[in-house]
Amino acid sequence: MSASAIGRLKDGWLDEHTAWQRRDLSAKRYVYIWADGIHLQARLEDEKQCILVLIGATPEGRKELVGFTDGARESAQDWRDLLLDLKRRGLDVPPRLTIADGALGFWKAAGEVWPKTREQRCWVHKTANVLAKLPKSQQPKAKRALQEIWMAETKAAAELAFDAFIESYTPKYEKAADCLSKDRDTLLAFYDFPAEHWKHLRTTNPIESLRYRAPPHDPIEGMPVQQDGARDGLQAARGRAEKLASSRWPQPVAKTRSRCDIQQRDRGHR
Repeated sequence: MSASAIGRLKDGWLDEHTAWQRRDLSAKRYVYIWADGIHLQARLEDEKQCILVLIGATPEGRKELVGFTDGARESAQDWRDLLLDLKRRGLDVPPRLTIADGALGFWKAAGEVWPKTREQRCWVHKTANVLAKLPKSQQPKAKRALQEIWMAETKAAAELAFDAFIESYTPKYEKAADCLSKDRDTLLAFYDFPAEHWKHLRTTNPIESLRYRAPPHDPIEGMPVQQDGARDGLQAARGRAEKLASSRWPQPVAKTRSRCDIQQRDRGHR
């Protein structure tokens, strides 16, 4: 490809990117928003930076790229600038739940811009943090114990498994137990939302999946994926659109209801 052709492509991408970054968001609403920082493998600068990314789920269950910008994962100011830019362009309705790693500066910014939005800490990051405070000989057993918490069928069962972990590890591995217990409420928040969505709300996987570009029909967690024509070009190269289970979206899930209960109910209506 000639240099002039590359230049024309670059100019087209930049124009498309600028238009997308300035698009009107007044008609948009996102029930869930995932936040994370993606470090790029190929950068010309010596200073380590990353792309701050927000993925949102609409009330219909569709995942969309909401916004992204250069910044530092730990910088509350960079996250605040991104959130305020979205708000200035019309995104006035705050999400019901935000999901992110506990170390992000995002939480301080989100607390200021969306003070009533609930928080969910990523279980993948939390598991890694807890295991890092344990000797290697204890890590496999501890990992299984942590999995019993976030894979529990009900919130009540998760609470019991949480208590069991703290009781077991506090006497000898207090730092690991404290690392888990300090975020108890934000680790279990996803249980207060529809059970069909739990596997999406426990982690920042929707953003982690942006690290590679998959084929148009590559499955994510067993669900069909479609390319979003509205994000053709730059945005399509950065992410994928996915449908959450949306048929029962408005239905709350009781703390004692399990996923098995819901599956049995669904089979009874077929």
